[in-house]
Amino acid sequence: MKQDSTLALLVLAAGLGSRYHGLKQFEGMGPAGHPLLDYSIYDAQKAGFNRIVLVVQAMHRETMTTAIRERLPKGLDLAFATQEIADIPAGSQVSSQRTKPWGTLHAVLSARDIIDSPFVVINADDYYGPQAYQKAAQFLRHHQGAGLGPERYCMVGYPMGETLSAHGGVNRGRCLYQADLLVGVEEIVDIRLQPDGSCQGFDLQGHSVRLDYRDPISMNFWGFTPTIFAHMTDYFRGFLQGHGHSASKECYIPSVVNHVVRQGLAECTLLSSQDTWLGVTHPQDRAAMQDRLHALVRQGTYPENLWSQPIR
Repeated sequence: MKQDSTLALLVLAAGLGSRYHGLKQFEGMGPAGHPLLDYSIYDAQKAGFNRIVLVVQAMHRETMTTAIRERLPKGLDLAFATQEIADIPAGSQVSSQRTKPWGTLHAVLSARDIIDSPFVVINADDYYGPQAYQKAAQFLRHHQGAGLGPERYCMVGYPMGETLSAHGGVNRGRCLYQADLLVGVEEIVDIRLQPDGSCQGFDLQGHSVRLDYRDPISMNFWGFTPTIFAHMTDYFRGFLQGHGHSASKECYIPSVVNHVVRQGLAECTLLSSQDTWLGVTHPQDRAAMQDRLHALVRQGTYPENLWSQPIR
């Protein structure tokens, strides 16, 4: 691992937006038409992240690369990785009918040859707030190059009930923890608020799961070192042995984190943020997102035009 001050932000921007019916990660949301991606980059830069890597779809790479470079500040250390269906571990056998990428773990692996420093992973279509980047940057700097015991990763968690949509089900990573360490994380899908105030979804085996409104969950805000790439490659190879024939099954980041912490290969610290997470899973979520971003500008958290002056 490089022993320097580089901190990278890896943005997963290759989602197809099937529930939103469009590429929400690049749709204008803020007062000046900024997409959520811009707010994430702004907050990350203020926290000291000095390299930005975006994972995009192959079919949209040229268009997105041009549009993003034209909008963001000149001189920003910006790189792109393409999530390709055929980019799989050597020797793996997969279905020839597969037409979609293999999920968020696969998306992170798309950047394995570009990132060689501690990095944070986020979704392009989520708003995490400034404090998440500040806490993750502090953690990664403190533990960089420690070289003692298991690898040290981190995750910023948010209360379950504050991340739901009133307009349909959502997928979240349910956290199991002791003190501030994750002991497991499980992907739960189609979570919906119930009339009694609880939350209900399904695990990846299709079993119904009941969740507490206050449970900390993963919104895909992870802090890693480059050692995660080897763990992900091994886990993904095993995943394909069991599911390579599938035309739709996906491999998620929480699954590999769950594996490495349970095997004692890494520790993952659960960080918390006082900022409110915001996201747009369904088209009807957009109005609430726009209202919140306008309010944050009025409060002075952000300038109306993010790139009108240098970030300090």
